[in-house]
Amino acid sequence: MLVDAFGRIREVVHRVVDGLTAEKLGLRVDPEANSIAWLVWHLTRIQDDHVAGVAGVEQVWTSQGWEGRFGLPFDPRDTGYGHRVRGIIQRS
Repeated sequence: MLVDAFGRIREVVHRVVDGLTAEKLGLRVDPEANSIAWLVWHLTRIQDDHVAGVAGVEQVWTSQGWEGRFGLPFDPRDTGYGHRVRGIIQRS
């Protein structure tokens, strides 16, 4: 069931972001809204965090160096919980 659900999320995310420019990915429809980029980052971080926790393995985000590739100003364990609006990747 989880494999199916996560597969569907992946398909939808790819459909939603396909062809979007960096400007559109960072767009906020109002000052309190999160951007598409932040929402996709947060969604995938939460998924990685929860699946790794259940499986008893290290998160892909840290084990495969994604936190360094993204270069975000967050602790590598951060999933976006408690963020406030701030730039392209917002804290909300």
